[in-house]
Amino acid sequence: MSEHTSEQTPEIYKPTLRENRYLAKFLIASVLSFFIGTVHGVLQVIPSVRAWLDSIGSPYGGPGHMIDPLAHAHINLVGGVTILGMAITYYLIPKITGKRLYSLRMAEHSFWWTALGVTAFYTSLMIFGIWEGHLWLTDPEAIPAIHRFYGPVISIAATGLAIGFWVYLANVLLSLKGIYKK
Repeated sequence: MSEHTSEQTPEIYKPTLRENRYLAKFLIASVLSFFIGTVHGVLQVIPSVRAWLDSIGSPYGGPGHMIDPLAHAHINLVGGVTILGMAITYYLIPKITGKRLYSLRMAEHSFWWTALGVTAFYTSLMIFGIWEGHLWLTDPEAIPAIHRFYGPVISIAATGLAIGFWVYLANVLLSLKGIYKK
């Protein structure tokens, strides 16, 4: 570019350490999720626990599948990997584009909806899996009365997750809007 060009170089935004501090909660949630998932994984291979899970249908069907693999996978993949991926994306967007993130408020919402959603989802799967698993072995006729609550409870938790993901997606897309325009 010639020194006589009248075009000005756009100012590149570089967030400060203080401005990135909001990302710590994403990292904490990710680490806690991996910790819970690891403890869960260790517990489910203890022979007596594994035998109980197998007796109630894990991982192929019956209430056991709610505990292993569903709850175990969701706390690790959504709680651990996805929330960590959100933090990385939110950190990298300003670095890669030189522009501010579209909305810190949307980033906060994406965190809380996703974190609360995965917590509710994991907890619901564990409670219903253990409860129905106990009934599977002691009073199978009582399972339908309990299981009718499973769908609505899981739907509410999944809706929280979906809202978190959609807010995240919107924030990322709005942050990247126009980056290829000259």
